[in-house]
Amino acid sequence: MEKKQKKWLAAGAICATLLLAGSTAMSAVTLYQQTRVTNYFLGETKDVAQEDDVKIAGEYVIKSTLPISDAYRSGDTSALSDRDKETLDMAKDVIAEIITDGMTDYEKEQAVYRYLTKGMTASTGILTVINDDSQNTNNDNPHDVLKNHSAICVGYATTFRLFMQMMGIECKVVHSSDLVHSWDMVKLDDGCWYHTDCYMDSGEATYANFNMDDAACSQGHDWNRDFFPAAKGKKYNYILSICDTLKDIYSVPEWVMKAVSEHKEVISCTFKDEITEEKEDLAAYMAETLAEQVNNSDKLYISSRWLKNGEGQLVLCYSIDYTEEAADKLSEKTRDKVNDKIQKAFDKYKFYEDYFQTYG
Repeated sequence: MEKKQKKWLAAGAICATLLLAGSTAMSAVTLYQQTRVTNYFLGETKDVAQEDDVKIAGEYVIKSTLPISDAYRSGDTSALSDRDKETLDMAKDVIAEIITDGMTDYEKEQAVYRYLTKGMTASTGILTVINDDSQNTNNDNPHDVLKNHSAICVGYATTFRLFMQMMGIECKVVHSSDLVHSWDMVKLDDGCWYHTDCYMDSGEATYANFNMDDAACSQGHDWNRDFFPAAKGKKYNYILSICDTLKDIYSVPEWVMKAVSEHKEVISCTFKDEITEEKEDLAAYMAETLAEQVNNSDKLYISSRWLKNGEGQLVLCYSIDYTEEAADKLSEKTRDKVNDKIQKAFDKYKFYEDYFQTYG
């Protein structure tokens, strides 16, 4: 196959497999499974044991951010190019905006994560490997990301690392073994490494891919474990740190509504009544139908996803987005309307349980 033809086929493959990433983040598992087809067209699946100068999706290169972070920490910018100086100025403005005195390294990391996942959009630039030279932007580097407020996975990863390095927090950019994706590893004050994938959580800041250990990260990522350090930390996994324990799956509606009344954005739980393999369909039905019912209120948007904790238990996570009308923690009228939706959904769940026990 000629090089030109191969390049256009690669563009088509990436477009087909990453289309959903243009405006919202898909789950790590979905992205990993779908993007594997890209390798067939690109023919570039040989992993390399290095962090920088690695080509992702056949086009985007992970580049070192140390010159900029070193200049920030030393105060000497004389060796930087004009472009890098502009990058540094933009990054300094962001740090001044989101970082306050007395923050721990974890709090600083969380502030950067929220800035990137809530303030950026997943760029459609990754839908094609054909560069737009007229604009000379790829959104795969901190300069373009901070200037355009848009990023592909390489842009998220290198920008996140730049902020960490500027603040003296050890950080690495990790690439997938099949060279189609990149994310970060960060080392916090417990001495442990954690995986954080801002691209996967872009637009929602669901924390589903924030500070994962190797076991959690491996559910949707594959990487060179011989080269990159092991991530064994649990302390700073946000989803697990806020996890509630509910009696059973039927406790979910009241739990969600209580979180809404308290204006929480992210919640998670496990269950005393363990979700066995036989109950997984029921649990999925509850989570999804509850979201559908609440979203019909036009005041909220919630989405659910499942993770596994270190003990192998299923963890149910919800992210909750509030409209402007709900910014006052919901009026009584709105709350009554949503509660009515939940009650109707609850009736359906009872029916579904009977059906499941009879035919499941």
